[in-house]
Amino acid sequence: MTKHLSFTLAVLTVFFFTTTILGATKKHMHSSEAAQGTFAAGLTSANPFAEPSSLLYQAPPFDRIKDSDYQPALEEGMRQDLAEIEKIANDPAPASFENTIVAMERTGALLTRTVKVFFAMTQANTDDALQKIQEEEAPRLAAHADAVHLNEKLFQRVKEVYDQREKIGLNAVQKFLVERYYKDFVRAGALLSEADKKRLREINQEESKLTTSFQNRLLAATKAGALVIDDKKELEGFSEAEISAAAEAAHQRGVDGKWVLALQNTTQQPAQASLRNRAVREQLFRASTMRAEHADSNDTRQIILRIAELRIEKAKLLGYPTYAAYVLADDMAKTPEAAIKLLTDLVPAAMKKAEGEAAKMQALLDSQHGDFKLQPWDWQYYAEQVRKAEYALDDNQIKPYFELNRVLEDGIFYAANQLYGLTFKERKDIPVYNPDVRVFEVFDANGKSIALWYCDYFKRDNKSGGAWEDTFVDGTGLLHTKPVVFNVANFSKPGPGQPALLTYDDVTTMFHEFGHALHSMLTTVEYPRLTGTNVPTDFVEFPSQFNEHWALYPKVLEHYAKNYKTGEPMPQELVAKIRKAKTFNQGFATMEYLEAALLDMAWHTLKESTSPVNVDTFETNALKKFDVYMPLVPPRYRSTYFAHIWSSGYAAGYFAYMWAEVLDDDAFAWFTEHGGLTRANGERFRDMILSRGGTEDVGAMYRAFRGRNPNVKALLEERGLTEK
Repeated sequence: MTKHLSFTLAVLTVFFFTTTILGATKKHMHSSEAAQGTFAAGLTSANPFAEPSSLLYQAPPFDRIKDSDYQPALEEGMRQDLAEIEKIANDPAPASFENTIVAMERTGALLTRTVKVFFAMTQANTDDALQKIQEEEAPRLAAHADAVHLNEKLFQRVKEVYDQREKIGLNAVQKFLVERYYKDFVRAGALLSEADKKRLREINQEESKLTTSFQNRLLAATKAGALVIDDKKELEGFSEAEISAAAEAAHQRGVDGKWVLALQNTTQQPAQASLRNRAVREQLFRASTMRAEHADSNDTRQIILRIAELRIEKAKLLGYPTYAAYVLADDMAKTPEAAIKLLTDLVPAAMKKAEGEAAKMQALLDSQHGDFKLQPWDWQYYAEQVRKAEYALDDNQIKPYFELNRVLEDGIFYAANQLYGLTFKERKDIPVYNPDVRVFEVFDANGKSIALWYCDYFKRDNKSGGAWEDTFVDGTGLLHTKPVVFNVANFSKPGPGQPALLTYDDVTTMFHEFGHALHSMLTTVEYPRLTGTNVPTDFVEFPSQFNEHWALYPKVLEHYAKNYKTGEPMPQELVAKIRKAKTFNQGFATMEYLEAALLDMAWHTLKESTSPVNVDTFETNALKKFDVYMPLVPPRYRSTYFAHIWSSGYAAGYFAYMWAEVLDDDAFAWFTEHGGLTRANGERFRDMILSRGGTEDVGAMYRAFRGRNPNVKALLEERGLTEK
């Protein structure tokens, strides 16, 4: 089963300023100046961020927020936060859990609520003004995080509590929180000499500028790389709905009378499965793979080389041989060697399967009297032909049964109700940041309102590629806040009056991202630093990938997979074809993922700066080094547009999807062994995993749920990589 590679923007937030500072949207302002309604120059009481939102659960007042509101709120937020931190650092009373750790959990209310909305908008609904603010504020925010973590007086108070944590009557969660704080400070450089702290500050500020620049360049490169079609005949193979969507995309860009194929964030483009014109397929493939390598203002190559250099230096400063060693010391995997072993152990089986898939496609091509060898831009097209031939299945058969609203309300919401007792009510009275966005209030089984959830599903030129989840407000006990959660995706928007029909891949993406949302919505954690998805990167994808399994679960599928015109359920023979085809093309899917994950490891296990480096040569050599080089199957993301690792907090962490897949397939096997989709099973998973956030070691958390360590057996079976 194809796993959907999203990234959680909570990680992006942590990348700039850890959740020790910005753990949650705070319910109350804490500085006396804020309470009196006076602020530093630039922020007035009219600014919508100046006070907590009066909307339900402090939902952002998007009807009032203007681009010009962000910068003064960010600047004043940092000023207030530092004042609060200084008060804690200089408290004359002996350090205690309450006056140091809990006090820090309460700081930064204004900064938190501003930055959560700001970074959400720079990803999902940006413009020139927001990008300019982002470029100016990113290094200041990085410096702000350093001002907290490198505050010697503050660290000594944290250390004092840490050193006596076994003696001061803390419960297990409080003790874990103290340990988390101490580790955060040490990993941020608190033990360094003053000279090394100074250099670390410089590195962090430069890196923050570069990652912001990478994000903005890639967005522009992806927009500029869209393929413009002048002749409708070149779209042969497209459905009328797809042609209409391409025409609408052209209209949105002001090129009426043409058709535009916008680029998705991945290397391979979905349109290649349908396009019969081989030359157009090649043009689209090359537009995708070369999007950020045109020696223009959108070229990302020099940026990533410099980021890699800075990360090598940062790791050395902090006492680690490589940046990957630094990152993974705080993950379940613990070491780069463990992550690399997981990935490389899968390569032989995946490559063998991919080679078999390629042979079938070449045979089909030859039988059709094709006079060429299969190339990467042919893979999607001929894979679809093989799927039709072997499984009598194609996307045009499936799409009429996967209308977006029905998938959402009768599929995703239904599964959440059956497992966790949740119900959902659309709220059209809560303002949104774009007309495509919808908002739902979430209710527990007892009828109690527990959260708000936003969804933003359609691609826009001002939206980053991919799919993700994050929060506008985190749910915490300490601050008495409820979760305000959002999901974002990049599905093709239908033409006017047309239904939004999805592929099965799109459907599972929706289930995946909602799994992240459940992790945030169902949290029952006291402390902001440990709430929701604030868990190691290689655990954060576990609940999301686990939730994918319900997309094809019989009771759920039959509830939502209905023809959008007739309401008739999907025929059982078509359901059987989908199930039979689950492992189809998994050699390709696994290989493109493994290549990207190992490419990430190659960049972040560098021990010495090798600049200047030819990025393309480095990429090829890295894939060859790991015996994963397969030109027919390029990496899911090439280095120049690998946003996960250069701007989205997954540096040395892209392996996490595979690590988490071991967990999610193994956990679903537990459900299968215990009766499948039942409230009792759902409540157990909710109580033991979803509600716990990062309140304990996640390995121990998983073992408590499963009764043992995870194993890879279920994963290999799901991907069809076991020997028959």
